[in-house]
Amino acid sequence: MATSERARAWMLPASVPGIVLGGVGLLGLGLVAGLVVDPSALVGTSGYVFGAGLLLAVGLYGSTYSIDLQAVRADVRGVVVAVTLGVVLKAALITGVMVLAFGRPEYLVLGIAVAQIDPLSVAALSRSGRMSPRARSLLAAWASFDDPMTVLLTLYVAGYAYTKAGHEGTPAVAGGGARGYANGIALNAALLAGVLLLWWAGRRAGARMSASPRARRAGTALAGLLVVAMLALAAGNMLMLAVAVAGLVVRTAAFDRTLDRAVGGAFLAAALALGLFLAQGVALLPGFVLGVAAFGAQAVVALGVMPLFVRGLERRDWIALGLGQQNGITAILIALTLERDFPGTVSTVGPAVVTVNVLYGTSHVLLAHSPRLRRTRGRRELVADDERPSPCEKPPAQEPLANGRSPA
Repeated sequence: MATSERARAWMLPASVPGIVLGGVGLLGLGLVAGLVVDPSALVGTSGYVFGAGLLLAVGLYGSTYSIDLQAVRADVRGVVVAVTLGVVLKAALITGVMVLAFGRPEYLVLGIAVAQIDPLSVAALSRSGRMSPRARSLLAAWASFDDPMTVLLTLYVAGYAYTKAGHEGTPAVAGGGARGYANGIALNAALLAGVLLLWWAGRRAGARMSASPRARRAGTALAGLLVVAMLALAAGNMLMLAVAVAGLVVRTAAFDRTLDRAVGGAFLAAALALGLFLAQGVALLPGFVLGVAAFGAQAVVALGVMPLFVRGLERRDWIALGLGQQNGITAILIALTLERDFPGTVSTVGPAVVTVNVLYGTSHVLLAHSPRLRRTRGRRELVADDERPSPCEKPPAQEPLANGRSPA
């Protein structure tokens, strides 16, 4: 008994699933491979951009696909606040810390790169039983829809930081300015409209067809092709807002297992890619400060701002949201985009991503093994054992109802 209790104490909690071990292993493999192969030559190629975009699209679709719509419907105001005011406040807190600590104006953009919560990491890691379905859905929605806001902030803050750093002209990341951003919104809307129209037409056709197993398999295959085509188009043109919204509508139980595997595979691939770039050089101190600032900013917003707009969550849910900052492929993609105008961004964001995720895992392990939680769990188990009837004990006889009412 003592041996089993000791073994249980050293087991990973549910909030740190086994996929983390695979991610850590592939991160180390990427570090070793990066010492031999320089991936920087691939950054500007179309294949690399498509592959990175596909990882991001899979993460976004998997994150919004898992959202409990009924739970989020009661927190629409909270989600809107999180992806607007929350993102701006987090970016301001992080950039404030970086500029005050290092005095470099180009560090203004670093806060934007890590201000969002990575939807791929959330979809792969946030299976914790310590969060209620409502809190998990709120975090998934937060992670899925703060990326467009991050892109918008990058569009405007990068130009200011570029000028403050002593450069002339306009940074390449501006991408056509406000007109380019408007075109992106229009393309997202067009892709989303096409996907939803085909999905609706397919469901109506399926309802008219016979419900034979062969017809159901054919319908599932066509739905899968639709999702694959959507992800491919989004990856090739960075139309991630359409993917995030489609995950709320394009759903079927036949996708569940396949999508879980796809999200897990994308998460592991992102860990491998991160290791490849970390092997090219890191700015340890700025990266560590950036990671700690991002993790702390999430706690400030989740615990100080969100309770003003979201009611009814338990204390454990607020703690989990406060410790919910996760970064991954999204931060790396933004860093790679900014690297052309702000050299050294990847070498700083890389260790920041590792720092954030180490803080995430460590905080959840400590939370799971805290003495207070163990005492509370032990008291609940004792109460349950005391209330459980003995096998030899007869259940109390039921008293007859009086005047149509129960004895209570």
